[in-house]
Amino acid sequence: MSDVSNASIPDYLDDLIERARAEDGQPPFSDQSLVELERGDRTLLGSEHGAAILSDNELELVIYPDHRGQGHGTEIVDTVFREHPGVAYAWAHGDHPASRALAARFGFTPVRTLLQLRAELDLPVSERSSSSSGNRISPFRVGVDDTAWLTLNATAFADHPEQGSLTQRDLDDRIAEPWFNADDFLILRDGDTMIGFCWLKVEGDIGEIYAVGMDPARQGEGLGRVLMDAGLARIAEHGIRTAALYVEADNTPALALYDRYGFTQHTIDIRYQRTIC
Repeated sequence: MSDVSNASIPDYLDDLIERARAEDGQPPFSDQSLVELERGDRTLLGSEHGAAILSDNELELVIYPDHRGQGHGTEIVDTVFREHPGVAYAWAHGDHPASRALAARFGFTPVRTLLQLRAELDLPVSERSSSSSGNRISPFRVGVDDTAWLTLNATAFADHPEQGSLTQRDLDDRIAEPWFNADDFLILRDGDTMIGFCWLKVEGDIGEIYAVGMDPARQGEGLGRVLMDAGLARIAEHGIRTAALYVEADNTPALALYDRYGFTQHTIDIRYQRTIC
């Protein structure tokens, strides 16, 4: 088992991710972890049984589906704490019994729950409220809208530990991803002022509402419905029938909105904190 720098990421990682995704119904690592791994800000610790991606204080781990139940997760976590003792948090993508048992064994307790919701679309999907009170929706303009969007995103997600802290470098990295399409990054404008957005990530047969946000000062105007309608209509334009999104389990207003669109729980992600060392 060894640490791997971003300059020598082994070829097996993509295969491991796809095999885990097929088995578990969701990716084993967050987009942010993979972006930071590619640019050298995170470390990959791998073996023939699985892999962990590490930041200074956080761990994400996956074991090959056919190697599970044989103690390999324990072996990798033992190595993590021997070589990276500062790790205090861990994400388990999928609330699997084995993940809960492994977390308990190493003194982790759950501190955050993230839900993936999915909805089946009846095609075609009508864009019921594409504009309101003179507002309009148009695609993101790379290199033009960057600063305004980063400012709006930081304001809309001021209390969100990941989304609200995105930088220009983070945005650039996502724009460079194969899945990025500016036409799937929908911006809601009031005149020339950006007041909301619905960013889509379309891969395979899933259309993910990657991030949806609005100016907090404009809450109560029904803009959430405008953005959701536009996003789902755009997903339908791709001929995709399944929409997905992630939401905090304690975000009651968002859950109520998504319930009205027919979204139901698909998977659960748990963030753990190590309380016993």
